[in-house]
Amino acid sequence: MTWELPSAAALQARRHFLMNSLWGLGSIALARLLEGEGAIRADEAGVASPQDPLRAREPHFKPRARNCIYIYLEGGPSQMDLYDPKEQLNRLDGQPLPDSLLQNVQFAFLQKETARLMGTPRVFRKRGECGMDFSDLLPHLGTRADDLCMIRSVHCDQFNHVPAQLLMNCGSPIAGRPSLGSWLCYGLGSESRNLPAYVSLVTTGRGIPGGSASWSSGFLPSTYSGVLFGNEGSTVGNVESPAGVSREVQQATVRAINDLNRLRLPAVGDPELASRMHSYELAFRLQSSAPELVDLSGETRATRELYGFGRTEPPISSNRGGKGLFDAFAYNCLLARRLVQRGVRMVNIIHSSWDHHSRLDEELTHNALMADQPIAALITDLKQQGMLDETLVVIGSEFGRTPLGENRPGFKKVTGRDHHPFAFTVLLAGGGVQGGKIHGATDEIGWHPVEQPVHVHDLHATILHLFGLEHTRLTYRVQGRDFRLTDVHGHVVHEILA
Repeated sequence: MTWELPSAAALQARRHFLMNSLWGLGSIALARLLEGEGAIRADEAGVASPQDPLRAREPHFKPRARNCIYIYLEGGPSQMDLYDPKEQLNRLDGQPLPDSLLQNVQFAFLQKETARLMGTPRVFRKRGECGMDFSDLLPHLGTRADDLCMIRSVHCDQFNHVPAQLLMNCGSPIAGRPSLGSWLCYGLGSESRNLPAYVSLVTTGRGIPGGSASWSSGFLPSTYSGVLFGNEGSTVGNVESPAGVSREVQQATVRAINDLNRLRLPAVGDPELASRMHSYELAFRLQSSAPELVDLSGETRATRELYGFGRTEPPISSNRGGKGLFDAFAYNCLLARRLVQRGVRMVNIIHSSWDHHSRLDEELTHNALMADQPIAALITDLKQQGMLDETLVVIGSEFGRTPLGENRPGFKKVTGRDHHPFAFTVLLAGGGVQGGKIHGATDEIGWHPVEQPVHVHDLHATILHLFGLEHTRLTYRVQGRDFRLTDVHGHVVHEILA
């Protein structure tokens, strides 16, 4: 038998047949795989079309909460000046801390060898039937004491802003992980068709050191990332149609682009393409829904006064938390209620900065005056609207402040406090937590938790639990392992559940 070499044309035909066959089989397999991940839907022939990645999904068990409003006071509010009074700290004002407490402890700026304990000039009162302590800087929030759960024993292991912010918002000090809101949207989807599942509202003076990582989807598909809304009047950037482009033309453009993407999707099998298609469609719907969302003309004058619109802002020479933000913060708190009322799953309200290394008394007073009334109004409003039981409100930060005054070189006076990750306070309201509950306690100067310590991972596990999600089961496989918000840690704090 003689062998004859195939012609060049025959070789080319075979090569194309093999390539197309393998690519087709691979596309079908990938489509099936992504269908299992919920990114696309494949028919019997393996042809892919995108599923709505934000379709509502069933939780692992019956949830207590449906929506979350996370008020993030970036920088580290001073807990012993706001929530956790320490009479002994005042008595020991000016005294050194025992060396035993300072061993193997790092600070951002404080010189621990010469540092001294610093009391507080704040006056505390027990508020509500529960007798929860609030300082004179928080008179409005104190009126909501019986709706609040105060956790005084939160702690973490990061003493600088960016890694601590990433840990508090994303469960890891390493950049690139999904945020809490992204995990919630990945696990549960959205109840709103015309608004994003996850919105971030930012009022800031100095900017946010951690940047957009605080509301990023990380390695999850970008559909689950937070959408940044602007302050009053601007709403969503770049969502308006260009001048001269009608709604009909805009709709036809989006359809044409997504028709092309739909043809391409079976070939590439990339969930990010499905996410992009969803984003185009959502952006088009936002052009109609956003104007109604931000139109406050339907809100009563009493509601606007409740949130503190039109307050007179006292003069302050400088403030890292910014000046001229009183109405902006009130607006964002009211907008947060309007967002969850329309089915948005997660709303971040972020204000920066509460990082008071100096001028603590002046700047903390200014920030608290800005935030106290709108936050209390939000809780009141949610309760009056019958929404608080299913809306979890979280008020937190990346860490607290030291009981020691900050004696940074070059500072003529000690007027502030350094970063303190070892013990700080987080407040919760609604969404299945006990109101009027104080959980955990710190020692007599507020250095360490001495009762019921709660790590950030425990806080995250508890929040997910309130939404009907078992934190060990809410995972996403990437780089060869299953990741979760709580990493390999975390326990649900059952004691604070209603």
